[in-house]
Amino acid sequence: MNYKKGDIITVVVTGIEKYGIFINTEDGFSGLIHISEISNTFVKNVNDYATVGETIKARILDIDEKKRLLKLSVKDFDYRITKKKRTKIVETKSGFTNLKKQLNVWILEKMEEINKENAKN
Repeated sequence: MNYKKGDIITVVVTGIEKYGIFINTEDGFSGLIHISEISNTFVKNVNDYATVGETIKARILDIDEKKRLLKLSVKDFDYRITKKKRTKIVETKSGFTNLKKQLNVWILEKMEEINKENAKN
């Protein structure tokens, strides 16, 4: 693919560090969206802006064709392809009943495991 500075392309987030978001393109380019290119405001936590595996849009700032590297930005446009939907948590009718029923079983299983480990030592 022929990329040009200023193009907005679709990328997949492959990693997140304190200093930025790592991406890959479908044709083998990799790149970084530096923390300074995420927002015009202070970025406290990069994880608030993307998640690993998420597909987003990014603007090309610079290209290294030989190394197949891109410098990218998500400033000043809606880069999310799918908005994160917040689902309301609805309590089930059974509430904690199922956990209550299983708790004693889990305790007994763990106690047996601990006793076996102690018997070995």
